[in-house]
Amino acid sequence: MGIVNLTPDSFSGDGLADNTARAVAHARAQIDAGADLLDLGAESSRPGAIPASLDDELRRLLPVLEALAGCGVPISVDTYKPEVMRAALAAGASMINDIYAFRMPGALAAVAESDCGICLMHMQGEPLTMQQNPVYDDLLGEVRHFLAGRVAAAEAAGVARRRIILDPGFGFGKALAHNVALLRHLPASTLPGLPVLAGLSRKSMLGGITGRAVGERLPASLAAALLALEGGARMLRVHDVAATRDALAVWSAVRMPG
Repeated sequence: MGIVNLTPDSFSGDGLADNTARAVAHARAQIDAGADLLDLGAESSRPGAIPASLDDELRRLLPVLEALAGCGVPISVDTYKPEVMRAALAAGASMINDIYAFRMPGALAAVAESDCGICLMHMQGEPLTMQQNPVYDDLLGEVRHFLAGRVAAAEAAGVARRRIILDPGFGFGKALAHNVALLRHLPASTLPGLPVLAGLSRKSMLGGITGRAVGERLPASLAAALLALEGGARMLRVHDVAATRDALAVWSAVRMPG
């Protein structure tokens, strides 16, 4: 999953807000680099982020989404607002990736009658405050219990189980030790039979481990991607598509010969 940030305040410094031409060019470059799908986000969810207005999010998102019609790969839209979900699906999005796991009023209704994929992510708190003091009594159990509850809610709203993917939410209301434990025990935090998305690319946990600034975290991002794959992840949300594809090719040659 190739990342396309349409925000002015992306943590990774690659935000392309209000520059449709550059955003579309970046999206096409991600496809050329080997992305199997794109993830467009027009509201920052970095720690401490201020929420974007509905109008700002739609203004940043829709021109890029419409310009990518027929681009050859499915497009996911990263949003928690039901109004944005409906507009994105009408403009051709194939998946909605929601950091709130469709807990906002009307969110499940916005996707239930479509056939889009949905990604349910665990987050403790909200982006503005989530990293101030995250605390868990049973990290893996709490993440798994939350995701199970959201799967049940989605199915009750009419979303078929085959449409659901899970994200344990690396960096969303989790300290470094929590993130490491999640990666070490990835299957224990998710549910059997449902695919898992891992978003670790360039994140602060990698800086906490390596001491590297965000622009210097490619090697750590590749290592984390491979560890997530070893742990059962089936979708990797990344900034550096070509480098990740190369790492996966080596992994695949060794782990799945023939």
